[in-house]
Amino acid sequence: MHSIQQYRKEFITYLEQKIFTKEPATLYDPITYILGLGGKRLRPVLTLMTTDLFGTDYKKALDASLAIEVFHNFSLVHDDIMDAAPLRRGQQTVHEKWDLNTAILSGDAMLILAYQYFENYRNDTFRELAQLFSKTALEVCEGQQYDVDFETRDDVTIPEYLKMIEYKTAVLVAAAMKMGGIIAGASLKDQNYIYEFGKNLGIAFQLQDDYLDAFGDPDTFGKQLGGDVIANKKTILYLLAMQSGNAEEQKQILDLYSIQPQDPTEKVNTVKAIYLSSGSEKRTKLEIQNYTQKAFDILTMLNLSEEKKNVLREFGEGLMRREV
Repeated sequence: MHSIQQYRKEFITYLEQKIFTKEPATLYDPITYILGLGGKRLRPVLTLMTTDLFGTDYKKALDASLAIEVFHNFSLVHDDIMDAAPLRRGQQTVHEKWDLNTAILSGDAMLILAYQYFENYRNDTFRELAQLFSKTALEVCEGQQYDVDFETRDDVTIPEYLKMIEYKTAVLVAAAMKMGGIIAGASLKDQNYIYEFGKNLGIAFQLQDDYLDAFGDPDTFGKQLGGDVIANKKTILYLLAMQSGNAEEQKQILDLYSIQPQDPTEKVNTVKAIYLSSGSEKRTKLEIQNYTQKAFDILTMLNLSEEKKNVLREFGEGLMRREV
């Protein structure tokens, strides 16, 4: 087994080898740009690590890990267009740096490239990877549409929100891990167990993201704190506050979510105070712990040594301790 840092380093080296200069530059330069902006590389690392855990050389999973990362970044390019976001990882978004049409077309090319990387696998492995990828890619689109729909709805329920983040975020984490199992030839049971482990960890990861957006350390979070409040996003914190807050707290949140003040500081501070007084902040932390534990409970069913199960457990614990 290797460390997370080693898997990440190996993946980045492979990614840099695959980044190529082709014509037309206006199609391929934005792809090189977005892939070079960094990020946690969480999903490709999980593919490599899972392949290794199931007893196969992780380097055999490099193409699948690249497909996952290219697809993930494709979704970010299109998400940024839909959100009219000016920045991604502290740098200009693709549609801002180039233009809208370029971003759409380069994103489309990334989706096709992601599929092409699976062509390096043969027969049943290719078929299983492609089937899982197609299912996952469609679910990510469904999750994004739910997210868009929720922006104009005032009756979003917590189960609906959890389904949205499962599709938009968690299924790609789950698929990244199951791909490692497929490449390693793990049993179908173990493939499905590792998928469920990744899915629950992915939900916990997104809930943690919601929490950190409001209550993270501004020196380490890397993004503007309160960004979800400023954008009037109905995160788990918002939904729990609306569920458990008193009538006055609910009215305050609804009023604040109907305005866009020039200086949003007071709005953010007031909403955060309601998250605390209503118990939403505490309940969100409990939900994060709940989904993390669901992931850990699945480890007992995996046909892996205790040492390897501990690698997955430590990875999950580290993910939930993050501050960025």
